[in-house]
Amino acid sequence: MLKNIINKVKEFDSSEDKEIRSSKLYGKAALYNTPNEITEAAAVVAGSGYKKFDVYTPYPLHGMDTAMGMGAPKIGYVSFILGITGTSLALLMMIWMSVIDYPNIIGGKPFFGLPAGIPITFESTVLLCGIATVLGLLILFSKMPKLNSPLNDTDFMKHVTSDKYGLVIEADDEKYIESDVLKLFTDTKAYEVQDIYFRESNLTTKTPLFDKKFTGAIIGTAILTAVVSYFTLNYVLYDVVPFDWMRQQGRIDSQSKSDFFANKSGMREPVTGTVARGFMPYEYAGMPDSVVKLLANPIPVTKESLERGQDRYNIYCSPCHGYFGDGDGRMRDQFPKPPSLHTEKSKNWKDGNFFHVMTNGQNVMPSYAEQVSKEDRWAIVNYIRALQRAKDAGEDDLEKAK
Repeated sequence: MLKNIINKVKEFDSSEDKEIRSSKLYGKAALYNTPNEITEAAAVVAGSGYKKFDVYTPYPLHGMDTAMGMGAPKIGYVSFILGITGTSLALLMMIWMSVIDYPNIIGGKPFFGLPAGIPITFESTVLLCGIATVLGLLILFSKMPKLNSPLNDTDFMKHVTSDKYGLVIEADDEKYIESDVLKLFTDTKAYEVQDIYFRESNLTTKTPLFDKKFTGAIIGTAILTAVVSYFTLNYVLYDVVPFDWMRQQGRIDSQSKSDFFANKSGMREPVTGTVARGFMPYEYAGMPDSVVKLLANPIPVTKESLERGQDRYNIYCSPCHGYFGDGDGRMRDQFPKPPSLHTEKSKNWKDGNFFHVMTNGQNVMPSYAEQVSKEDRWAIVNYIRALQRAKDAGEDDLEKAK
């Protein structure tokens, strides 16, 4: 058996492929007929202490990584590190923009809100994690671009990419001894062994990535693609309507006429004197607060209503009126200073007057009917009363507090 293998090695050495190869040996390659044979051979080679060897099969074989003694892949560490980096960069970017560079007060909300930043954080994490995984596999672990492998265009590679299974032990392995390698291949039932030599190009040709012409071609192609894309998008496709059927849909624009109605008007007013089902219009809409007489607070003063009123007050009222109703809110420098809620006028107001101002608006204060529900507006009134009473607490209130 060993004699037949050596004869096949000599036969391969005399092939025409040797003309383009150097005399420097890359390694010995063995061919096997079945998946079980190559799996057992990989386990024997790994168990013999060889480090620089590899297995080639036409399709993935289950359990081959265990047979070769390969540990858990380390690409996960690269992906995790870059993923965490993406998360950190996104959070730092949003914190810097919203807290340091351009802070804005919006409805009493904090400068930086984590829930609103989750989508950007997620996208940044996935982006850097994906890029790290692809580049890590190609460059760090696969050593690409590696286009001039000595195995290219060999009889061995033709077999292992179609119907056979192969194993290569490199000649620069510390344990490499030709006779021992041949005996190992014989013991593992290899039917053919080939000597793989470096090509002359392997010894002289540099990796294309570092070749000036290759790099120049990549940069030139990128510039040309960017220029062509810019002019195509801005001067060819910019005015093209992608979907005419959406642009020409049957609709009526504001202030346009309609042939459907007798008066040709496209904008229709509600029928006079009607309201939507289940909706009760505010009877004092557009009137001054002095006309509000019969408007009682339907929300009882309870712990729950006071807590709800405090929550809504801190969000919508405190930016102008301050957290304690003193008119010293955070917006006092941008608008005419709002009045204090502890003036005699405010103390003598009925609950309906506060509700009316929140619903209808007054002076520069807009209506909050769209932002705050009817029940929450009454709860805010209860909390305002609690602030007024706390500001001028009497002896009875102090005794109750004790």
